Amino acid sequence: MESAAARPRPVLTAGSVLPADADRAALVARVHNPECDGPCVAAVRGEQVVDLTAVAPTVSDLMERDDAAAVVREADGGHVWHLDELLAAPAGRHDVPRLLAPIDLQVIKAAGVTFVRSLLERVIEERTGGDPAQAARIRARVGQMVGGTLDGIRPGSPEADKAKELLVSEGLWSQYLEVGIGPDPEVFTKAPVLSAVGTGADIGVLGASVWNNPEPEAVLVVDSRGRVRGATLGNDVNLRDIEGRSALLLSRAKDNNASCAIGPFVRLFDDGFDLDTVRGIDIDLRVDGTDGYVLRGSSSMREISRDVLDLVAATHGPHHQYPDGFVLFTGTLFAPTEDRQAPGAGFTHEYGDIVRISSPRLGALVNTVVPSEQAAPWTFGVRALMRSLARRGVL
Repeated sequence: MESAAARPRPVLTAGSVLPADADRAALVARVHNPECDGPCVAAVRGEQVVDLTAVAPTVSDLMERDDAAAVVREADGGHVWHLDELLAAPAGRHDVPRLLAPIDLQVIKAAGVTFVRSLLERVIEERTGGDPAQAARIRARVGQMVGGTLDGIRPGSPEADKAKELLVSEGLWSQYLEVGIGPDPEVFTKAPVLSAVGTGADIGVLGASVWNNPEPEAVLVVDSRGRVRGATLGNDVNLRDIEGRSALLLSRAKDNNASCAIGPFVRLFDDGFDLDTVRGIDIDLRVDGTDGYVLRGSSSMREISRDVLDLVAATHGPHHQYPDGFVLFTGTLFAPTEDRQAPGAGFTHEYGDIVRISSPRLGALVNTVVPSEQAAPWTFGVRALMRSLARRGVL
């Protein structure tokens, strides 16, 4: 990766991050307010962002309300910010109002290996032991031997069992295939509560990683009863070399400073936007490098191998509860294979990359890639949040 010095910053405006139909959407934001040295729950109404903390002190509280969409559209609020001013705030600054990730007390969960294309890339990582130099050779063999076998297979079905028997006999079975087509999905804790960054912030890639990529995903927002209340976008940064060495290094690969981006807003479900809408969305990705390099990709939720409610049920139920709710990354179809730095090496980030993840119904999540070690330290945790809310008298 190149030096992190003199990194460019994305120029964000309300028009560039809002959903195309924002005038009909119930949008939830969080704003860092330096006047109270803490976060505010807010509603996005046009290009105005209205403080609702007195009505719902946390996003988690708001998600528990059956009238959450009505509250976001109609409730009287406090301070009003202009969205363009929030988007113009420098990343990591604490002395100016700025957007935060639009969730707070929810546990951040993620489902992996939910698309066949990305499933094959996980198998390739495993077979290469995390060495990108071997990726092209292994990709050709795995694609030839495994790819067609998985076409149209429903995870956990009798057909999936037969495919497993065939692949085991060929010496091609993998732990990633087990969670990709087996009865149980991979669901893991992506990041600690309150650690996610929002749109406009830096996003961190561990300095030791030399093979990595963004993962553009739809993120479900689920309340304590297991009800999906809305959706947003996320970047589940993937360190391919580290996880490829061993799946037991998943936490090392996934949970680092600023390595989880969520936003720009939570769009609540209503008559015009529901779970079926999420099932049909396309998520676009664009990476712009400091050298003029451009990568484009997309991920279609129509190609997911497990229904999103099956992923929610695997996360929440009699086996596991979340009293403050949770958010769930649903996985990605996107797995970049084009060469960037050298022939056969595939794609990897360089510092200064601007990553834009967007969907017309959810807006745009935009971040700049930096080393995790140089991203703004995560210092505001649950104790700080409780103290801030108590000082404001809203608990």
